[in-house]
Amino acid sequence: MKIGLYFGSFNPIHTGHLIIANFMAYHTDLDKVWLVVSPHNPLKASSSLLNEHHRLHLAEMAVQDEPRLRVSNIEFSLPRPSFTIDTLTYMTEKFPTQEFVVIMGSDSFQNIPRWKNYRQLLDNYEIYVYNRPEHPVTDTFGAKVAVVDAPMLDISSSNIRKWIQEGKSVRYMVPDAVWKYIGENNYYKG
Repeated sequence: MKIGLYFGSFNPIHTGHLIIANFMAYHTDLDKVWLVVSPHNPLKASSSLLNEHHRLHLAEMAVQDEPRLRVSNIEFSLPRPSFTIDTLTYMTEKFPTQEFVVIMGSDSFQNIPRWKNYRQLLDNYEIYVYNRPEHPVTDTFGAKVAVVDAPMLDISSSNIRKWIQEGKSVRYMVPDAVWKYIGENNYYKG
């Protein structure tokens, strides 16, 4: 089975994430897409992160009815901060019959030389890069890269958090179940 790993803080998960994950699951040769909730991305400040178990729960709610999408908490039991190559190495050992592909935006791909052991990642794993505006893929760094034109929404978790703090509605930017749960639990209010 060929599984796409879509890493992210998902703080919170939103419709843009889901469109990309679903598109990759149904419009490429991937059999499934696992959304890997990262407890702490080493390239992001952790102060604005909702508790990882809450983010995991929101992501699970978002994909509960989609058979080709799954949420993974694999990084919760690994050393922190989470480095993609360490997670991939662990998953390859734990699931030796699976083929893992990394899914990332072209903006992240441009920064891949900043990643821990990025050469090992590029040499051993295929990468599906979805185009992001103003971040064309001009260099594949010698990796096996498939550039995918997935539908894009101009939406971000940071804007969603900001709007929630400002008391503005984020309905339809996140799945309904996620929207209701965020409101009921006063997540991201301050």
